[in-house]
Amino acid sequence: MTSKSRPRRLPSASEQTLLEQVRLVLLPDPKDRRRLQTLLGRHHYLGRLQAVGEQLHYAAVDTQGRWLAVLIFSAPAQHLKHRDAWIGWSRAQRDRRRALLVNNSRFLVLPQGSVPNLASRVLALTLQRLSADWQTRYAHPVLVVETFVDPEQFCGTVYTANGWTELGLTDGWGRHQRDYYVAHDKPKRLFVRELVKNARRTLQAEHLKPSLASVERKAGARCYLKVAEIRALTEHFKTLPEYRARVESYPLWSLVTLMLLALLCDAPRGQKDLVKLARRLTQHQRRALGIRPNAAGSFPAPTQATFSRCLSGLDPQRLNQVLLAIQTQVRGAPPTDELIVLDGKEPRHGPGQAILTGITVPSQHYLGSALVDIKTNEIPVARELFGDLGLAGRTVCLDALHTQDQTARELVLDHDAHYLLTVKDNQPHLRENVEKKVPVPPTGFSPSPAHADVRPHCGVEQRRLGKPHLTPPGSLA
Repeated sequence: MTSKSRPRRLPSASEQTLLEQVRLVLLPDPKDRRRLQTLLGRHHYLGRLQAVGEQLHYAAVDTQGRWLAVLIFSAPAQHLKHRDAWIGWSRAQRDRRRALLVNNSRFLVLPQGSVPNLASRVLALTLQRLSADWQTRYAHPVLVVETFVDPEQFCGTVYTANGWTELGLTDGWGRHQRDYYVAHDKPKRLFVRELVKNARRTLQAEHLKPSLASVERKAGARCYLKVAEIRALTEHFKTLPEYRARVESYPLWSLVTLMLLALLCDAPRGQKDLVKLARRLTQHQRRALGIRPNAAGSFPAPTQATFSRCLSGLDPQRLNQVLLAIQTQVRGAPPTDELIVLDGKEPRHGPGQAILTGITVPSQHYLGSALVDIKTNEIPVARELFGDLGLAGRTVCLDALHTQDQTARELVLDHDAHYLLTVKDNQPHLRENVEKKVPVPPTGFSPSPAHADVRPHCGVEQRRLGKPHLTPPGSLA
């Protein structure tokens, strides 16, 4: 960096040669990093740096290998209002994508490197390779770099000469530990620069590019609900019957509320992901959940085993009633004129039973669900679930597994419903009967514009080689 007191002059011929020959080396060796810290303690006005998170250390050397300057790049600041406004991302995006930013936390030109334009040359060389080096070390690039300049010490000329943008003054807080800041009452000038084209557009996009998606997965989800909002959510689940004779740290309703928070925060659904989200909650948020303090007076986070026992002991019917009540309060009653779709899904984040769920389309109102025992399949579970969904006068859609005479009869005769089933080539006689009895309609229905041939009928959908046909009320015979 350029000091205010340092006179400016043009480099001599020998100094110009040094500028052309200087090269940048990465310092992966702990011995080199300890040497770097010693030099910072001796020559940098801020002294040594205990960098946090992902970090890279560099040294600029001459042809003889002498160190002329050193640099450290580490995790960016957690909150910077000018930077966040400049990028244009949301709070959630910032928390998930902050690893794509990096802070030039130290830059020191050593006494033997006091050559005009050396600092600018070294910084330019660093920025040319920084993102690629980060990709090699941490399996993802960095898109934006930031730094702070003390206006009482430096002019920031080195940064402006390299195309950095000054955004304003910080509020006078400094990182003391990971995600912990203390006031120092010395605002710094904030400089930023994009390392790749359209970096800000990428950071504010709804979805990251596939090559960057791992950054969000690693960051995980966070809960932004306030204490009062979390406490209000817990009230819904306090009627759930407790399956344990003795409750220590985690009431059942606390754990179930935390699971709902995971859904609201778009967290992955596995038990390990629930643990990660719980650990990211603040002490105030955990207290609002109803978690009880330990001997040290702090509110602990549940473990994976705790969630596993909770899921095994829950009363599913009672939980289903509570969830439907919450949905009605938030979204209102499900529309009565929409299609009801029943579909089964297996767990994607670990072992467990499949679940058959009923929803409305297109509003996506949840109607109910049931576990599919590993000893059976969806067919009897669906017939049992029919009685809980209020199907009178509604149309129910199921996939080809459920194209059974008994299923169709129960829907029509027992539940006064219409049906929409799928017929495939593995039911040749049924398909042949449908094709004979149902005329092709004059207009097409096209789930896929390039492949459509539709016949309205009583709730039977035929599917052959990707071409669906729908059929109106009638018999499966």
